[in-house]
Amino acid sequence: MEQDLTISYKTKTANANDISLHLMACDDSFIPLLSSRINIIDYSQKIYEKAITFEAWNKNELIGLIATYFTKPESGIAFITNVSVSKNYKGKGMASKLLSSCISYALKINYKEIKLEVNTENTPAITFYKKHHFLYTETKEDSIFLTYQLIN
Repeated sequence: MEQDLTISYKTKTANANDISLHLMACDDSFIPLLSSRINIIDYSQKIYEKAITFEAWNKNELIGLIATYFTKPESGIAFITNVSVSKNYKGKGMASKLLSSCISYALKINYKEIKLEVNTENTPAITFYKKHHFLYTETKEDSIFLTYQLIN
């Protein structure tokens, strides 16, 4: 079934409920399941309060989200805590467009790098980040840490 796509891209407009509904819908796309690691409602509230969100919307539905903490300007290091695209919208370049918005924002506010953590079993995510020039920095237990160096 083809979606009626009226996609708009926004920054920091989603509320905690929008984020929570989106993350619950994407839960089974996370490796391991997001709900097996955290309380999605609490996590959504934290994202809403502390992160800059880069969002893709189809009408009133949040269908793509990158949430990034820009909470340590003195270090110049941002941390991506979430990248998710609703199942029916994967493969349309949405995550790449959202990541590009995140990188542009980080450059605009003079950050030096963007870091993230991904489960070692999440091959699709690792492939995505490497395609976008994130470099491996370390492994701890079941996580890989990747960094994107920003060039001003």
